[in-house]
Amino acid sequence: MVVEASFQTIGTGTLNFNPIFNAPGVKGKLVTALSENEGTVYDFILSLIHQKPQLDSPFVVLDLRVVVGLMENWSTNLPTVQPFYAVKCNPNPSLLGTLAALGSSFDCASKAEIELVLSLGVTPNRIVYANPCKSESHIKYAASVGVNVTTFDSKEEIQKIRKWHPKCELLLRIKPPQDSGARVPLGLKYGALEEEIPDLLESAHNSDLNVIGVSFHIGSGGGDSRAYHEAIAAAKTVFEVASRLGMARMKMVDIGGGFSSGTQFDDAAFHVNEGLREYFKNEEGIVVIGEPGRYFAESAFTLASKVIGKRVRGEVMEYWIDDGIYGSMNCILYDSQTVTCAPLACSSKPEDPRCREVKTYSSTVFGPTCDSLDTVLRDYLLPELQVNDWLVFPNMGAYTTASGSNFNGFSTSDIETYLAYSTPIVGELQTMF
Repeated sequence: MVVEASFQTIGTGTLNFNPIFNAPGVKGKLVTALSENEGTVYDFILSLIHQKPQLDSPFVVLDLRVVVGLMENWSTNLPTVQPFYAVKCNPNPSLLGTLAALGSSFDCASKAEIELVLSLGVTPNRIVYANPCKSESHIKYAASVGVNVTTFDSKEEIQKIRKWHPKCELLLRIKPPQDSGARVPLGLKYGALEEEIPDLLESAHNSDLNVIGVSFHIGSGGGDSRAYHEAIAAAKTVFEVASRLGMARMKMVDIGGGFSSGTQFDDAAFHVNEGLREYFKNEEGIVVIGEPGRYFAESAFTLASKVIGKRVRGEVMEYWIDDGIYGSMNCILYDSQTVTCAPLACSSKPEDPRCREVKTYSSTVFGPTCDSLDTVLRDYLLPELQVNDWLVFPNMGAYTTASGSNFNGFSTSDIETYLAYSTPIVGELQTMF
C-alpha cells in the first residue's frame, strides 16, 4: 500500500514534505514538481503527451501550488473571513483534500456533496449546508451526520427544517440590495426580500429554531464589488430586526461567493473589509465566512484536448477536438465564460512546441458531439493544426467538468487529472505551515 504521495521533477526543483501531500485525494498519487526556471504546466503537459503516446482523451493538470498561493492570498487580504469552499464549483477530490489540509471548510448544497466532503475526513462542523431549498430526505441526512448549519429564505423551508432537523442552526439568505452585474445573478432565484425579513425571522423564532445569522451572494463571475459593502449593510439591518423581535443575538455573517483571483479579488476584499469595519466593528464574537468557489478552482486547472478532425474552407480552418460544450466547455453556456487556448506541438512547426511566429488563420473549434451547438471557438486565430495535435486551455477549473454530461457517449468522467506543484523552493513548504 502506498502511504505517501510520490514525486517526480521537471527542471531542477526540490520538493520538501508538505501536509497537502498526505491529504485525502492527494495521498498515494504522483505529484510532479515543476522548477521555477525550467518547468511550467505547459512543459508538463508536453512531457505527458510524449510519455503517453496512447493518450486518447482530454485531461487536466491541477497545480497544487496555485491553490496554496490562493489560500495565502485569501488569508492576507481577508484575514477575518473563514473560507468555506463551494463544492459545486469543482468537486475534484484532490482539490478538496488540498483545501481541507490548508484549513478550508466547505459549502455543500446537496446530500452527495456532503457525503463527498465527509469521505475525505472533514468533520461535520466544517460544513455549511448552503442551499435555501432542500429536499426532506437531504435534510434528514444532514441531521443524521451532524451537519448543523443551513440556509433558508421561505416559511416552507422553516417547516421542513423544524420537522426533520430541529437542532439545526439557520442563516437567513437575503437578496442583495444592489445588482452587482455578475454573469450569474443568483438573486433571481434565492434570497428574502427586505419586506419579507421580519415575518421570516418571527416564523423561525416561533418554530423554536435558532437563527444565528445572515447569508447573501452577490452573484458569480465578476461584477461590481461594491455590492459586497451594500449587502453587508443589509445583513446588519437583519441583525437589528432580530434584536427588536427579542431573538437570541446573531453571531454569523456569510458573505457568499462571487470572488475571482487577480485584481477583482483585491477590489472585492477591499469592499468586504470596509463593510465589515463599518457595520460590524462593534459586534463581538461575530464569525464571518465566505463561499469562494471560482477563486480557488479556476486558475488551478489547465485542460489539454486533442484535435480529432479537420476541414479547410478557403482561409478558414475548422477543427474538432475531444472535449466540448457538453463536457468541460459547458461553462461557455451555463457560466457565460470565454475560453482561450494555445496550440501544443502543432505539426505545422514541430521543432517549436509552442508554435510561435507562424502564420495564423481564422479558426473554428468544434466539440466532439453531433450537435452543431457544440462549438467552442469561432474566428479564433490559430496556426494550422493537424489531427492528433493538442490545444491547451488555461483557467478551466470553475464550473467545467462539474456540470458536464455524458451526451453522445462522451463522458467527463473519462477526463483524468494529473497533479503538479509549480515553482517549489527549498524550505518554502516547511515554513509555510
